[in-house]
Amino acid sequence: MNTKLAQKSGNKSQVNDASDHAEEVTRPAKEIIKKYPVDPAIANYEKAYTSFSWQEARSEVHWFGGDMVNAAYNAVDRHMYDGRRNKVALYSIGVDNKLHKLTFYDIYEQSNRLGNALKKLGVQRGDRVFFFLPRVPELYIATIAIAKIGAIIGPLFSAFGPDALKDRLLDSEASVIITTPELKKKIDQIRPSLPDLKHVIVVGADKKGLAEDELNYNDLIEAESDKLECERMDPEDPLYLLYTSGTTGKPKGVVHVHNDILGQHMTSKWVLDLKDDDVYWCTADPGWVTGTVYGIFGPWSNGASVVSYEGRFDADAWYQTIDRLKITVWYTAPTALRMLMKAGNDVVAKYSLDSLRHVLSVGEPLNAEVVRWGMKVYGLPIHDNWWQTETGMQLIANLPCMAIKPGSMGKPLPGVYAAVVDEHGQEVEAGKLGKLVVKPGWPSMLRQVWRNKQKFDEYFKIPGWYFSGDNAWKDEDGYFWFVGRADDVINTAGHRVGPFEVESALIDHPAVVEAGVIGKPDKERGEIIKAFIVLAKDVQADEKLIEDIKEFTKRNLAAHAYPREIEIKDSLPKTRSGKIMRRLLKAWELGLPTGDTSSLEDD
Repeated sequence: MNTKLAQKSGNKSQVNDASDHAEEVTRPAKEIIKKYPVDPAIANYEKAYTSFSWQEARSEVHWFGGDMVNAAYNAVDRHMYDGRRNKVALYSIGVDNKLHKLTFYDIYEQSNRLGNALKKLGVQRGDRVFFFLPRVPELYIATIAIAKIGAIIGPLFSAFGPDALKDRLLDSEASVIITTPELKKKIDQIRPSLPDLKHVIVVGADKKGLAEDELNYNDLIEAESDKLECERMDPEDPLYLLYTSGTTGKPKGVVHVHNDILGQHMTSKWVLDLKDDDVYWCTADPGWVTGTVYGIFGPWSNGASVVSYEGRFDADAWYQTIDRLKITVWYTAPTALRMLMKAGNDVVAKYSLDSLRHVLSVGEPLNAEVVRWGMKVYGLPIHDNWWQTETGMQLIANLPCMAIKPGSMGKPLPGVYAAVVDEHGQEVEAGKLGKLVVKPGWPSMLRQVWRNKQKFDEYFKIPGWYFSGDNAWKDEDGYFWFVGRADDVINTAGHRVGPFEVESALIDHPAVVEAGVIGKPDKERGEIIKAFIVLAKDVQADEKLIEDIKEFTKRNLAAHAYPREIEIKDSLPKTRSGKIMRRLLKAWELGLPTGDTSSLEDD
């Protein structure tokens, strides 16, 4: 029985009405969730923000002589000497629901063996070694092993199809890939097109079915020594190469470096608020940047115990996992939270969830309604934060010490200067819509786009700024609010409307659990707003409901900002990170090319 709400009834919501509207964009009400004080790593945001320096923070990370570093050493090896060697590093729940525990020493020893095996295969510094694995222990071991020897980690979604694999492996000139017998079938289809791929290492392979250049993972590591010295890396040496999908063309390879560990460590300490006794679950697939940064490097650098769950989403299974392992910190995605909402409060009530102390969300903006729901069923506020594959670490967040404004992404972290600017790079006043930008200089910023300098330069086309590609506004208290991608903003009858705010208003309707909004060309208005929605369980669709949803949105948002067309769908196209792919909705609606769809959730 869930007792969270009763236990935490002291968590109050303070709601004030406001009519503070800028011309460009509709504003939500000034709603603030004020929390009881806890003991977070940052207790006073203003003090930390004004006094922090990245130079001083370097003391939190282990450096070798000559200003050299290795992210894997910080994540695992240093815990051999700080009292954590026998602490559980990974609680791994398999698809069969069996639990396996690996200590930091287990990860250290097995990554050393794999690192030695890779070196014996001829892998050198800077070579690209990819993993194409489900969430199994070998994925985590491989990530550390590849970094230890100075090779470049290449994470891949286990749901990728052959074409998506080919694009990434061919472009990166990957020399080794680690996979499973089932996933290897996809690689087999494209193997003749990959001249640089020298070795395929197969976890759990049937030795009889392996080709000459295919190797059994277990045999490979058992023959190797468990002693391996981490390579001393220049902070600017590449650590991992992660491909992200674009609107058009092939996916782009974002390169991050070993210096990222500084930002990964500090943000895991601040935003995730990880303590030594925490059991932490990041639900993101390590084929996505959150799964790599905040599923492996950041939490392990802080010495936290990490949970890995191989099964697919299921509300009961997720809640069982939290209770089973007494998870204390939970980092998930808005889509997952909305799916949990859709499953109903009765499911939540079956479980205790009393171990939870901190819940976070990332991947797309977190609707205010989900935050309110979290307070109701978990008795805890859900902390949204903002960052991107390119930024390499969280940049804007609702820290544990801060009051939450539902729907806001929070404030810039210490050492990060974010702003909202116009087309000329000039900061705009509070409440005005503009481009979300960040001053370069944080430690985990992308260093290059693999073999595509032109694309890299586009991120810095506004002089003096990194341009995120997002539109946003900042309120008078310094909180940032996401409006939409720069190319997503809808211009209807002269009014600029952000799709996210319409989606949020739609989801506030009790019959709607998911919404995606696009601008559809219209002769009279330039564009009209069209919404694609998923209805709650057992809700029957009819014209009366559609009209009610339209009127509800018009009443709660604005007369010009309601969807004139609504289409009901069973599901919406999403990336594995949970982002609704509006460009795909628009392409389907207008009969346009869909561009790269390799990161689709159900690819």
